Amino acid sequence: MKKPSALSAPKRAMGSYTSAMARGGLRLTPQRRHVYEVLMDKRDHPTATEVFLRAQKRMPSISLATVYNCLETMVGNGLVKAVHVDREPTRFCANLREHGHFHCTECGHVEDIEFSQNRGKSWKLPAGFVVAQSDVTLRGVCSSCGSDPVKTTQQFQS
Repeated sequence: MKKPSALSAPKRAMGSYTSAMARGGLRLTPQRRHVYEVLMDKRDHPTATEVFLRAQKRMPSISLATVYNCLETMVGNGLVKAVHVDREPTRFCANLREHGHFHCTECGHVEDIEFSQNRGKSWKLPAGFVVAQSDVTLRGVCSSCGSDPVKTTQQFQS
């Protein structure tokens, strides 16, 4: 007898989406579902405009305002995280595990970074302080930009 297979990542994600929307008492609109699918398809920290352009390919009638509203709803219900990097447009992250981000100062790419096991022990907080949320962003040069001899030379000559 065959064992039932585990749910695939996209199916688990849609289950999380459905549960979170139901908990928030929100309707499961086709537009919200589509925007969520766009974020889950390619986890590269897109801006709202990038989400809109991707969503519009499969749903031409969707508007930028609708995408913004969907993203705001999803952030508010804990389905995605808003990532703020300096003064750039907000980016959206579908990875809900605790993690940080690496921001390439050359090309603007944002990549998830995992924390080490002893992360909580590496901060020296004043007595009585309790961390409720942390946002860690490391800045530097990604491997693609760092391997470009012209960019690397210009960076270190400045």
